[in-house]
Amino acid sequence: MKKKAKKVQEIQRGEDWIENITLLTGGEAGVYFPLGVAMADIIDTSFDNVSATGVSSGASVSNAEQLNNGEAQLALVQNDIAFYGAEGSNMFSEPLDNYSGVFTIYPETIQLVTLADSGIESVSDLEGKRVAIGDMGSGTEANATQIIEAHGMTVDDVDAQYLDFSDASTNLQDGNVDAAFVTAGTPTGAIQELSASADVKIVSFDEDAMNNLMEEYTYYTQVDIPEDAYDNFDSTASTVAVQAMLIASNDISEDQMYEMTKAIFENLDSMANAHVRGEELTLDTAEEGMSIDLHPGVQRYYDEQ
Repeated sequence: MKKKAKKVQEIQRGEDWIENITLLTGGEAGVYFPLGVAMADIIDTSFDNVSATGVSSGASVSNAEQLNNGEAQLALVQNDIAFYGAEGSNMFSEPLDNYSGVFTIYPETIQLVTLADSGIESVSDLEGKRVAIGDMGSGTEANATQIIEAHGMTVDDVDAQYLDFSDASTNLQDGNVDAAFVTAGTPTGAIQELSASADVKIVSFDEDAMNNLMEEYTYYTQVDIPEDAYDNFDSTASTVAVQAMLIASNDISEDQMYEMTKAIFENLDSMANAHVRGEELTLDTAEEGMSIDLHPGVQRYYDEQ
């Protein structure tokens, strides 16, 4: 039985409050979906005068664009994609200026996956190989491009395949690609499923390349994947991660955003119950890796803590 969110102190809704909140998540098989639905449920049950719904979506890039266009009010995105959108760089042709930051939640690890007998021991070994680098315009594509460049190559040095996680896994198993970049929280379902039917490994990145990458793109952090992150193989690897984060439309008033942020942090148990990654949302770490300006209502809430 789902535990109901605690009702926050009854707030008189101002005329500028938005009554219907849409929160964009990701695919239903991913981590964004259960966490986003949990956040929407907290908001929905915390206020008598506001309804909120978490909906499946195309994840980071499309979420940022839809939020900016007024098609939703809250969205989960990678912190690097939030940054690119605000700057109007990389996959965005112009700045997206209608959203702000709320909090970061957990690291999304960039995993370079290959079959154990592929002979690929480093990113440099990808030269001339068939490499899945994510969907066209995706956050994974941006991550893969930057990591390849940090190792002294370009995407033109590999036979780039634009595949999502599921298709990349299938093509690895069938021998149609040699390696795949996957940006996701660990353990990632697509990798776990692949390891159940094939011997796989995760490739470590070069230490100097990671340092150069983190110096150029400050939203990256170094992450060591432990050997037991996956059930079927030793997944030990040194890699980098971005952060999953929540962004909010600037159309939400300061008071409303303050109260919704407060409601979420007063119901962290609901986040933890939705997915193990929800346990990582805390006030102490909410601004780690924050790549854009905070919403004024969120900033006020943090200032008071």
